[in-house]
Amino acid sequence: MTGQRILIVEDDLAIAAFVQTALERESFRVTVAGNGAAALERSAAEPPDLILLDLMLPDMDGLQVCQAIRRRPAYIPIIMLTAKDDEVDKIVGLELGADDYITKPFKSRELIARVRAVLRLMQHAARWTSRILRCDELEIDLDGRTVMRGGQPVGLTPKEFDLLALLASHAGRVFEREALLEQVWGYDYAGESRTVDVHIQRLRQKIESDPHAPHFLVTVRNVGYKFEG
Repeated sequence: MTGQRILIVEDDLAIAAFVQTALERESFRVTVAGNGAAALERSAAEPPDLILLDLMLPDMDGLQVCQAIRRRPAYIPIIMLTAKDDEVDKIVGLELGADDYITKPFKSRELIARVRAVLRLMQHAARWTSRILRCDELEIDLDGRTVMRGGQPVGLTPKEFDLLALLASHAGRVFEREALLEQVWGYDYAGESRTVDVHIQRLRQKIESDPHAPHFLVTVRNVGYKFEG
């Protein structure tokens, strides 16, 4: 992973210097932007391999920057840096497209581990070179809305397909039940997180070799679900 480019978006000079030193020690190439406008300009001129994005910036907040970057065609992974230990901020950041978050204060080892983990996921995602996702014996045709397992068609309901496609398209990313409800069902289905659990159970029966020991659709305890590619 040496030589990969990281853009740090942080207005606190001491924190920016700390993060830059930690990354450069691991042979990453680093650029620093002190506000949202500079971050958008620099990430457009020379897209980095990953952005470390502070939530609190002087001109616009990190959520706005994240949203603007996600409107661009090229995907750049984003890790949110936040001093707020607030679940709402974390959930909103993930729903707007952040790939991970880390709460200040953090140690350099934790930061490097998070950066490497997200970059590994991007390398994994780069294997999806078309609108057909393939993983082991599973094949998901996003455009044709079909699923094959071991060369045999799998019959899914529309919501089952939408749920599987969302998780598989973001392999490794953990989705909370509420986020899945909003993105798959299209509205806030408050208090009905059991709906997600039921659909996951049905999907496991259809695509897993052993639904009781799932390989693809993995439960993240007390959080939600993720797709393991």
